[in-house]
Amino acid sequence: MESKLQDLKSLLATKNYKLTSQRKLILQILLDHQGEHLSAEDIYQIVKQEDSGIGLATVYRTLELFSDLGIIQQLNFDEDRRRYELGTNNDEHHHHLVCEECGRVIEFNDEILEAFEDDLADKHNFKITQHRIKFYGRCKECQ
Repeated sequence: MESKLQDLKSLLATKNYKLTSQRKLILQILLDHQGEHLSAEDIYQIVKQEDSGIGLATVYRTLELFSDLGIIQQLNFDEDRRRYELGTNNDEHHHHLVCEECGRVIEFNDEILEAFEDDLADKHNFKITQHRIKFYGRCKECQ
């Protein structure tokens, strides 16, 4: 956590931003809940327990800043809200299984899909810069 905070502080400083207590708290929540794909509203509910002085608008602004800086990724699972996950484009790439019943999101990585991407790029002489794969269905608990 401490090295992640130091990295964030350095990144913010290069862009003329400070690591405020609000930003630090939101980053801590994202670190504590890695893999949970929280929405801004989810993060706000957790923030309120720690610091009731932070408003929902501050959470949204912070998430937007973190996204612009590549600290977090915004995810769209065809819902009425965005979800967020910590990480940059340099982290291990993964995909998502989305339960249509309960909304649970399960991360997975598949080497076959990565090989398919490489083959596709080679076959069409195309440089792929990013992709997002989501499968929809029902999780084990909802089947």
